[in-house]
Amino acid sequence: MSKLLKKPLKLALVQLATGSDKSANLSRARSKVLEATSKGANLVVLPECFNSPYGTKYFPKYCETLLPSPPTKEQSPSYHALSELAKEAKTYLVGGSIPEYWEETKKYYNTSLTFDPSGKLLATHRKVHLFDIDIPGKITFRESEVLSPGNKVTIVDLPEYGKIAVAICYDIRFPELAMIAARKDAFLSLYPGAFNMTTGKLHWELQARARAVDNQVYVGLCSPARDMEAEYNAWGHSMVVDPNAEVIAELDEKENIVYADLTGEKIEETRKGIPIYTQRRFDVYPDVSEGKVKYEE
Repeated sequence: MSKLLKKPLKLALVQLATGSDKSANLSRARSKVLEATSKGANLVVLPECFNSPYGTKYFPKYCETLLPSPPTKEQSPSYHALSELAKEAKTYLVGGSIPEYWEETKKYYNTSLTFDPSGKLLATHRKVHLFDIDIPGKITFRESEVLSPGNKVTIVDLPEYGKIAVAICYDIRFPELAMIAARKDAFLSLYPGAFNMTTGKLHWELQARARAVDNQVYVGLCSPARDMEAEYNAWGHSMVVDPNAEVIAELDEKENIVYADLTGEKIEETRKGIPIYTQRRFDVYPDVSEGKVKYEE
């Protein structure tokens, strides 16, 4: 039995086509998750902002209240839709992300919810690193105009399988999050993310493979489908990368589901061949997973 991944797991990433109608988005998500589990998926992932358009002007309009938990259906229809869907599909479900408003702080967050097959909430991740970039002539975007950052590394225990890490989009550019999770025994890092046409072409696959090769774990990136009629055009190309940094499954830009079978043997084989886990020199540099780390587990 593998220490990290106790038994094989079928992962499904739903590259969802989303629009301005929240109810329609939730209904579409339900249909696709049920399709994924009908094909044997044990863990299903939805994309960033799966219940709304992506953009700073949309966050206040589409936001939901998650705290105190559990919220009422009026406060968060998406929370209840995800919980009920996980139970109906009998699957672990990473609910991409939704815009959240917290009354106590009067702040907005980009938040991911993970549920178990009974519909129980397992973890909440608020996007830690906000997407503030300015590439002249290409794209300028500042999430911080509306959103506030989260403050935790999120590691989720799936009892039959092992631990996974959940982060959101721009979080992937900060290798410390993935490194901490991997050193806390996560076998998979998941990033619901809506990279754009500029950064997607440049860095989407590169970042996924980098996080995988750094930590010798699986990495899954789940994007919305591309909609050229929308104001923000997602890159698409949802993909799964193995612990040896090989892309083992990838979509194009259209709505679809990508599947991958994950095994503990692949992680062990990779780490045995290139044994960086026993070769790190913490006498030369610090172990980022030790010391003062805030994480939810």
